[in-house]
Amino acid sequence: MKVRGGGRAGLVGVGLAAVLVGCGGGGDAEGAGSGEASDRASTASASASETASSSSSSSSSSSSSSEQGRLAPDALQSRWWSWAASEPESTNPVADEDGGDCARNQPKDVWFLAGTFGTRATRSCPVPAGVPLAFPLVNRIGGPADCVLFMDGAEGTAVLDGKKVEADVYRGQAVTVKSVAGNPVTGTGETFEGTGCGLWVQLPGLESGLHTLKIRGRTGDFATGVDYTLTVAATS
Repeated sequence: MKVRGGGRAGLVGVGLAAVLVGCGGGGDAEGAGSGEASDRASTASASASETASSSSSSSSSSSSSSEQGRLAPDALQSRWWSWAASEPESTNPVADEDGGDCARNQPKDVWFLAGTFGTRATRSCPVPAGVPLAFPLVNRIGGPADCVLFMDGAEGTAVLDGKKVEADVYRGQAVTVKSVAGNPVTGTGETFEGTGCGLWVQLPGLESGLHTLKIRGRTGDFATGVDYTLTVAATS
């Protein structure tokens, strides 16, 4: 995760500073991880592919949802960054070490997962049945030029129950990030607009039971990774 303007310095795997990556930032934010004030890169999981659909890599998108219930690139990134910046560091999902904060502020129609601020983590999280998952491998918020540079070296993989899943390549969409004071992603309680980009995964709701998800992401000298154990409740 990479951000510009505020937040913890460095990259945030699934975070914001001079550029926002995986998180949100304030002011001139590039993402949740890198920027003049600080840089961050965030990663989630899913194998990245340069041949992702042209719709996911387009420079703009105005629809809030797309085929098969998937969120459009602009809506997904705006909502994910706002979610990642919705808690202070002590309970923030990106800073979470064991999965205890996975469920905080989750929307009803999608379940977000987070990377880290450039470290490795092992998390166990409950996931509701029938709710799709969404997360970044590496992501950023900043200006159009920031995203061009960021995406030039972005790579990552996501492995669900031993099988690789493909990531969508988003090269630059207009996003709006809302954040709370004291959050480690943007570092401010401001709302701002910027350009979002990254490698993103959207998955349909998982079957009940235990699932493993390994997320890895890298861009430049920033790398992040999370090993998730996801417990999906049985449908009633």
